[in-house]
Amino acid sequence: MTNLDRRMELHQILCDILGSAYVYFQPPESIKLRYPCILYERITGDSQYADNKAYTFRICYHVTYIDKDPDNEVITKLANLPLCRMDRSYKGDNLNHDVFILYY
Repeated sequence: MTNLDRRMELHQILCDILGSAYVYFQPPESIKLRYPCILYERITGDSQYADNKAYTFRICYHVTYIDKDPDNEVITKLANLPLCRMDRSYKGDNLNHDVFILYY
């Protein structure tokens, strides 16, 4: 499976969690976002080694859920994804931002 295939698989998982298609991968500033939404971007990768060879590689993403509602169930659904942890929350532009770190 290519990295693009894996990212498209992740994209579909995020759309299913959100319940809409307002999921954006590294959107340019010219895109007008619709809320609630999920933004995600690649930040790094992680390889696991054995016998001096990489045997797994996972890309790490920042996944940001943006909504007016600070207590939406999407937060719990994202936090329950494998290899995902909540990093921080903040409020900006009168919207709540919940940032997760996800290896996929």
